[in-house]
Amino acid sequence: MSTPLRPAIYARISRDQGGEGLGVLRQLEDCRKLAADQGWPIPAEYVDNDFSAYSGKARPEFLRMLDDLGSGVCDGVVMWAADRLTRQPRENERFLDVISAAKIRHVRFVTGLPGVDVNSGEGVVMLRISSAIAAEESAAKGRRVTRKMLQNAQLGLPHGRSLRPFGFEQDAIAHRPDEAAIIREMAERFVAGESLRSLCTDLDDRGIRTVKGSSWQTHSLRHVLSNPRAAGLRAYKGEVVAKAVWEPIITEELHRKVLATLQSRKVSGRRTPRTHLLSGLVRCGKCNGRLFSARRGDVRRYECKPGPDHGGCGGTTVVAGPLEDLIADYALFRLDSPQVADAIAGRDSADEQTSALGQQLAEARETLEYLAEQFGAGEIEHREWEAARRPIRARVESL
Repeated sequence: MSTPLRPAIYARISRDQGGEGLGVLRQLEDCRKLAADQGWPIPAEYVDNDFSAYSGKARPEFLRMLDDLGSGVCDGVVMWAADRLTRQPRENERFLDVISAAKIRHVRFVTGLPGVDVNSGEGVVMLRISSAIAAEESAAKGRRVTRKMLQNAQLGLPHGRSLRPFGFEQDAIAHRPDEAAIIREMAERFVAGESLRSLCTDLDDRGIRTVKGSSWQTHSLRHVLSNPRAAGLRAYKGEVVAKAVWEPIITEELHRKVLATLQSRKVSGRRTPRTHLLSGLVRCGKCNGRLFSARRGDVRRYECKPGPDHGGCGGTTVVAGPLEDLIADYALFRLDSPQVADAIAGRDSADEQTSALGQQLAEARETLEYLAEQFGAGEIEHREWEAARRPIRARVESL
């Protein structure tokens, strides 16, 4: 088999707790050695550190590698093991489609499947089986972790976390007396009728900060006061399942009163239609905070509001009417310009190559739509549709 001219190394690890990248570094070292033993040059390395291959979330370097393979930037791949590539069969099929369309003949693994030939039917089957096994291993691990978390909750043990809860030490069991006193005070004042906003303002005025050292917001204070942990209860997925091993900060009765008060003040949570054109969109020229609409007598204004949930400086006020007219005029003028028309039509490409790629992408998508229509009308069989679709899909992703 010929030697690739531009192979690539791909390395990935799911969790990098130390943040030092040592896991992927070991993979890179082994992959570089394998490439050197094969006499291959290494022009590019793609590393997704602290990225799961099972969660389904996008991995930027994996996607960049697929683009480079599809466009011909790279013509080979070296990986430590097949499960470093993916733990999802659908992503494995995407990889196979890309290398098949690009006629990639050089894929090597340091361990697991070192001699697999992805250009043979047997090699593809082996890679698919490896991907399916890796997916099941991740699913089984997830089930074990979930079961362990439920058991810990039923035993009243704290949930593992990197950030300690407000009112508790790092072990999430021992109280911090000063913060525990704050929780009791805030809970009593809240059920007595004070609003979360006024309580947040008071905490900030007194210099009391959250665990992260930031100012209090209504949502963060609501979470602390409504959390069953404060009443010495252990919850799992929103339901109390046991008495906790730590001592309560507030009584269960006070906890129930907090929840009842929150329920009585609960809003629908639905997003209301925008009433004022620029509310939350324009910014203060002094602190860069968002300006919100407010009425003073017969005059409506946009104001930079201080305090919890807004955090502005309070130093900017603009009369709403003239500002809205000005912005509307500018927007309508801009929308009527040739530049915006070109952008909407896809004619504002930075260069001729980008324009050409955009045209090819549009044509490939039209072909996919045509194939789908033919299959839906019964003009072609499923086997014919699948055989025609795969290379076009790979071309779409490459473009």
